[in-house]
Amino acid sequence: MKWFNNCGTLEEVKALYKKLAKQYHPDLGGDTVTMQEINKEYAFASAKAIKGANLSDEETENEILSSEGYRNAIEKIIHLDDITIELVGYWLWCTGNTYPVRATLKDAGFLFASKKLAWYFRTAEYKVSKGGKKSLNEIRDKYGSEVLNERKPKHNNFIK
Repeated sequence: MKWFNNCGTLEEVKALYKKLAKQYHPDLGGDTVTMQEINKEYAFASAKAIKGANLSDEETENEILSSEGYRNAIEKIIHLDDITIELVGYWLWCTGNTYPVRATLKDAGFLFASKKLAWYFRTAEYKVSKGGKKSLNEIRDKYGSEVLNERKPKHNNFIK
């Protein structure tokens, strides 16, 4: 972690986040990429402070995608056609033609966000108590996004 290394309690994390937001928020003269990085680390630092975990920087960097829960969820759906899997903050989001594969997504632990028309996966430490009113694009803007795969449908069209 770059921003929250010296924080030991949730109160310290929150106080530093407020200070950083005032300094780096795009509406206050900062840039979007830096604020996305801060938001992403804030989510992890908060969970880390709540759990009291003492993870090294290397473990912090690889925590999400190397965790067994995320790896299992991805392995169960990576083969599906016509869907996109992306990491937005610390949640996996699945979009595209998901209706035909909804049973597979449910079996993999994904939940459907009806207002966003997308499926999401997160582990218990990243569960939020209140439903968000932000669109998926607003969430992407806040936390950044990394596409893990983008599968197009397979067509067997022959040229005559």
